[in-house]
Amino acid sequence: MSSKVVGWLVKSLLLVLGVIFGLDLLAHFIAEFAWFENLGYLSVFQTQLVVRMGLWVFALASTGGYLIGNLVLARRWRYHQPVDIDKTEPGTLKLAQLLLVLVGLSLLLASLLTHIGQVIIQFWYPPTEIATSSSQSLQQFTFSATTHVLRHWLQVPWELLLVAGFTAFLLWHPGFVLGAIALCLSLGLGLVVSNHWTTILAFMHATPFKNTDPLFGHDIGFYVFVLPLWELLRFWLMGVTLTGFISIALIYLLAGDSLSQGRFPGFTLPQKRHLYGLSGALALTLAWGFWLDRYSLLYSTQGILYGAGYTDVTVDLPTKTILSWGAATIAVVFLWRAAFPRPARRPVKLSWILSFYVGIAVVAGLILPRGVQALVVQPNELAREESYIEKSIQLTRAAFDLDTIETETFQPKADLTPAKLKANDSTLRNIRLWDTRPLLEANRQLQRIRLYYEFPSADVDRYTLKTSQPVNSGKESATSTTEKRQVLVAARELDYGNVPPEAQTWINQRLIYTHGYGFTLSPVNTAETSGLPTYFIKDIGAGNNEGTLQTATPDIAASIPINLPRIYFGELTNTYVMTRTKVQELDYPSGNDNRYNTYDGTGGVAIGAWWQRGLFSLYLRDWQMLFTQNFTPQTEVLFRRQIKERVEELAPFLRFDSNPYLVTANVDVEAFNRTDKPAVPGTLFWVIDAYTVSNHYPYSDPGQENFNYIRNSVKVVVDAYNGSVTFYSVDLNDPILKTWRQIFPQMFQPLAAMPPSLRSHTRYPVDLFRAQSQSLLTYHMTDPQVFYNREDQWRVPNEIYGEKSQLVQPYYLTMKLPEAEKEEFILLYPFTPVRRNNLIAWLAARSDGENYGKRLLYQFPKRELIFGPEQIEALINQDPVISQRISLWNRQGSRVIQGNLLIIPIEDSLLYVEPLYLEAEANSVPILARVIVVYENKIVMAKTLDQGLAGIFQTNGQETEAIVRPVEAEELAPPAS
Repeated sequence: MSSKVVGWLVKSLLLVLGVIFGLDLLAHFIAEFAWFENLGYLSVFQTQLVVRMGLWVFALASTGGYLIGNLVLARRWRYHQPVDIDKTEPGTLKLAQLLLVLVGLSLLLASLLTHIGQVIIQFWYPPTEIATSSSQSLQQFTFSATTHVLRHWLQVPWELLLVAGFTAFLLWHPGFVLGAIALCLSLGLGLVVSNHWTTILAFMHATPFKNTDPLFGHDIGFYVFVLPLWELLRFWLMGVTLTGFISIALIYLLAGDSLSQGRFPGFTLPQKRHLYGLSGALALTLAWGFWLDRYSLLYSTQGILYGAGYTDVTVDLPTKTILSWGAATIAVVFLWRAAFPRPARRPVKLSWILSFYVGIAVVAGLILPRGVQALVVQPNELAREESYIEKSIQLTRAAFDLDTIETETFQPKADLTPAKLKANDSTLRNIRLWDTRPLLEANRQLQRIRLYYEFPSADVDRYTLKTSQPVNSGKESATSTTEKRQVLVAARELDYGNVPPEAQTWINQRLIYTHGYGFTLSPVNTAETSGLPTYFIKDIGAGNNEGTLQTATPDIAASIPINLPRIYFGELTNTYVMTRTKVQELDYPSGNDNRYNTYDGTGGVAIGAWWQRGLFSLYLRDWQMLFTQNFTPQTEVLFRRQIKERVEELAPFLRFDSNPYLVTANVDVEAFNRTDKPAVPGTLFWVIDAYTVSNHYPYSDPGQENFNYIRNSVKVVVDAYNGSVTFYSVDLNDPILKTWRQIFPQMFQPLAAMPPSLRSHTRYPVDLFRAQSQSLLTYHMTDPQVFYNREDQWRVPNEIYGEKSQLVQPYYLTMKLPEAEKEEFILLYPFTPVRRNNLIAWLAARSDGENYGKRLLYQFPKRELIFGPEQIEALINQDPVISQRISLWNRQGSRVIQGNLLIIPIEDSLLYVEPLYLEAEANSVPILARVIVVYENKIVMAKTLDQGLAGIFQTNGQETEAIVRPVEAEELAPPAS
């Protein structure tokens, strides 16, 4: 085959690949454009596209220009022929020295590329957890990063062999390999830089926090908005300058057949000037890095506190400043020699300067801090660190919004009476006896209807229900009142993975099985006589009520909207579907038959035209779209139907709560419609809490989180039928939200614009509450000495769930807070001291009306024993009568599941309630078998909560079916310390 034919084939292949890549890029662009436009957020897409493309082009061009330009110069100035031994330059290297330098440079280059490759993969395949650019930190290539890579190679033999092969190939074909590295690095760094488009936009629209850090005096906004950009610039410059220096050095060292000759003849003057210039650029990058490392001291973890401590301020800060100026001085020397190559009369050897600099870095950067910490700080640690501890406490509390928590003392009293219980009837009627896990299991057995339906989650909420009561017996006239009931809502979604394998065809997946149908709504505190859950809303009606959800009473039907219960957008809708085709969609099962429907909402993107079908078949990688005969001119495709994926695509700069919850409400859906299409009225909406986060807040301890600043600044509403997405601003004082509102002014609506029927269901989010609570465990101690000694450290208690011990989780309650006028929906979390089990405090977050977002911390007297969850669990499980009954059930083909132990504050008293579920081994439908109530010196196990309370407060001669057990005096005694 002639060279012309080979060349023609190569050009044809490249042309075909180019056309395919171009079409794929065009399909992606048009699909994304259409999706954003359909949701009414086209401006968001346009801004993102312009910024990302601009950054990618800039990074690609500048990186490629720098690396390839220097390779071109190196090819010009390198040795083209072997050099005679008599014509060598100063600095000749023998074979052993040459091999040592070459292998060292190759390994350094390989470790750099490995490090950058890991960062690129992280952005190309992000972790499953939500990680926004506002909370990510680029891992810089430093000495510690190099040693980490080398240790990893030694632990993974095949990677070490791969590095050895890379080194050999590099030394064999340096020109080709280094050219390929320059191209790949340009593309990779372009991807990394473009993925930080949110960093660039936030920097350009930075909002001051109006609070400064105590070390450098910068506004907090500098660290949240500006420092991430400088870190990105440092990462990019280090990758470019170090790769450039190593590549050019290898080109010169390997030129002139030096390995075959067994020696390197030394660098010529043009080569030296070139390397001096590259070394100057690298030294400037190092100087920039050391200067930025000064700010990293604000996030130091080497002492007893988070942030800069005594050693950081007195030793590390001056050291990094000196190293920064020293590297800048060395850079000036290098650049001077590159520009003015004539040697001075008394030249100073660069090796001396570099050795002195490295010596300072080792002594002042590694040895001196450890010596000061061991000899100066630790013998007088509290005195040395007290002022820094105070700063860490202050800024951590500000970052996690702990300063606004109101603290009160809760003095429990043993004065709970039947009269007080009656006065708090609403609290008792809303005690959650059904946990989400047994309810979901019951739903899957009783309410699934078909195998392809699934209940992914159940969420606690409250609804205002109408209650009709007759005025006089025998008459039909009635009065209508309302009451708030705490309920569990679970969406009946379609899970295509549960469709039988033989039915999993393309038509079924894309055209027929398109949506879920309905939901269940259960009161949290009642069960049927059989022990199964009570349902206010359940099933899918048949006959005259075909397609409607079944309600327990007319009052429920009048209180809760149930029309149009189709769920096209939810938590399990991970597939894309086509609607308005010649094939009708499965709507819901009706007896032995099915009912069908055609989607008429606004959530689809048109693909009726042949060119739209072709582009979307390429975008979705679905070639059957090209050949199906079932499409019509009105056909649309619904994709990105999973609600978290949907909102993350629209607002990647926000962090979203892990638990969206379903709300049913009568709402004018046009309030959510941002397009010209008429929206179809629906009643099901998903509410998702969104957070602004950062990991750059100075002195703020992140604890177990990957951020150290958080605000619940946004709430998102997603229409389950139309797919519309609306963002509501909650915290208008949050500087990060202010920044994004400047960038996307039309994206966020004021919270007042949220329909009241939806706003009444907003709740304080669990993820935020848990993060704040974890921080509060330590940072409720505001006195530096108490903090240093950890005298009052708290922890989250454990409870028995099923047969396993687990951490108590925050739980929602409807209750009346001390000194409050009425019951409200709150989120509660109990705390115990470290290494002790008694209750020390509980934190409550309010969710209703004007009190939304307020938090109250109730602390118990430290000298009194208030039983904690672990102690109550021990009393229950150690009681001989109760434990014998549980053991008997476990031996009769059933399994007892101990539910969540709830601590219920009622006025000035504490009531402990734990449900017991019974689950047969042959049939995994759990039933509510018993309720355990603990108060003061009594433990009661009864069939219902009312019976349990009657057993606690029974008067002389009163009979009860409950098992009433006393708590012995020795059991009440506090544990020995």
